Amino acid sequence: MGKVAVLGAGSWGTALAMVLHDNGHDVRLWTHIESHAKEMNETHTNNNYLPGVTIPAGLQAYHDLSDAVEQVSAIIFVLPTTAIRSVCKQVGAVLKHKVTMIHGTKGIEPVTFKRISEMMEEELPRELFEEIVVLSGPSHAEEVSIKQPTTVTAASRSKVAAKRAQDLFMNQHFRVYTGTDLIGVELGGSLKNIIALGAGISDGLGYGDNAKAALVTRGLTEIARLGTAMGADPLTFVGLTGVGDLIVTCTSVHSRNWKAGNLLAKGHTLDSVLDQMGMVVEGVRTAQAAYQLAEAKGIQMPITTGIYHILFESAEPRDVVDQLMTRMRRQETDEVHAMLKEHYQD
Repeated sequence: MGKVAVLGAGSWGTALAMVLHDNGHDVRLWTHIESHAKEMNETHTNNNYLPGVTIPAGLQAYHDLSDAVEQVSAIIFVLPTTAIRSVCKQVGAVLKHKVTMIHGTKGIEPVTFKRISEMMEEELPRELFEEIVVLSGPSHAEEVSIKQPTTVTAASRSKVAAKRAQDLFMNQHFRVYTGTDLIGVELGGSLKNIIALGAGISDGLGYGDNAKAALVTRGLTEIARLGTAMGADPLTFVGLTGVGDLIVTCTSVHSRNWKAGNLLAKGHTLDSVLDQMGMVVEGVRTAQAAYQLAEAKGIQMPITTGIYHILFESAEPRDVVDQLMTRMRRQETDEVHAMLKEHYQD
């Protein structure tokens, strides 16, 4: 067992730190807010992000980044997309040795369309790591922190790096599979947040199970369509980081993106929704990036486009639903077969 740093003490970062602590690691949970670290160390709570959960006494919170990463064998980034580049630069300035780099962030950067691993590779000195690992799957922090059974995937271009992440996190409550489709796992975890916003909107409008089932299913097709165009294996999207993450994020009371969509459908403005949430709603930023990317690549993503119009152009949710329901008639599965055939021929 070794020293491990978790950068980001929100709900998911804290829950992952607790898994690592349960596995016997010396865990350093870093936050950029000094009072936040003090709360966790003195009261063993994280009330803003995981209310009602007790943090183990042996899990130490840090405010000084250089102290947090000193002599660690692995660093796990669990930060909002907007903070990835700046914190990577800070880590690069203080880290003196090579480590296993893992991230658990789900998002895409607007304008550049970069995935999290690409952003990390651009900002971290190359001598500090071999390959980036992404840890993703259907995993609400509220359930992981109380040891409810959870299963995720650790994916990397390096099988060795993915196995290291698996060894760090795997236990009887937290099962970890490995994979090599870094692109697909990152995109599945990011793009599902857009569909979860749509699921919240659908429920907020009072539509039923039929509507949400159709939204999730056709949303998965959009995810696979864009993901395959970006080099992902289409079969990744029927796994934990595709279907699995879609199910949990579109149906759970813990889902921030579902809650945000639900409030939007009830007439709240985007600014007021984000203020009420108190935590980052990654689907909003990802919807902007995915819409821009689909436009640039000429890829049809009607659900994503509709949600983008609701978020950023004040479109009425019911009008967007009407537009989706009256689109041109199409075959359902021909496109999926074509994606599979093209991918595996290549």
